[in-house]
Amino acid sequence: MRIIPRDKGFFDLFNQLAAKNKEAAVLLRDLFTDASKLEHFAAAIKAVEHEADDVTHEVSTRLDSSFITPLDREDIHNLASALDTVVDLIDGTARRAQMFHIEATQDAARDLADILVKTVDSLEKAVTDIKNPRSVIRWTREVKRYEEEGDMLYHDAVGQLFQGSPDPLHVIKWKELYDTLEHAIDSCNTVAILLESISLKNT
Repeated sequence: MRIIPRDKGFFDLFNQLAAKNKEAAVLLRDLFTDASKLEHFAAAIKAVEHEADDVTHEVSTRLDSSFITPLDREDIHNLASALDTVVDLIDGTARRAQMFHIEATQDAARDLADILVKTVDSLEKAVTDIKNPRSVIRWTREVKRYEEEGDMLYHDAVGQLFQGSPDPLHVIKWKELYDTLEHAIDSCNTVAILLESISLKNT
């Protein structure tokens, strides 16, 4: 019997961060679906990013005040930071879209954003079920599959940008946006690898 109970609130904070990932990803997909509402969606994503920062800060505060934690302190810090990074990259993509003043979107950007939504959805399920290694592995495999699908789409999209005699500014703008979308998807796989390690370690 433990005299000092382990703080289980960390799991709820992880779930909140995973939910923020999904909320931001859906907004980014909406942005690349309807560029006429760019400012609205970018502002909404920025608000979600701030909320995620608050949750990440709460994780750090709780770590400082908790004598016994349900997971290794380093694992808690790394998982919260990795989840927050996903939201940061989504926000970074939206901010670049603002800086580039995109007025019309590209099918490839919309498709990449859709893959990102599917990826963070699987990631959210893995986070929610972190205490069940078998379930975690199931969902992290889905994340890996989507990450590979995203890589293929990214390479095709970038290749199409350089076909023919393209406008250099168009290429620069959309290459940067594709890069950040692909980076966001890759970061989800980083979280998935960390989740597998944590889940197996605490079986």
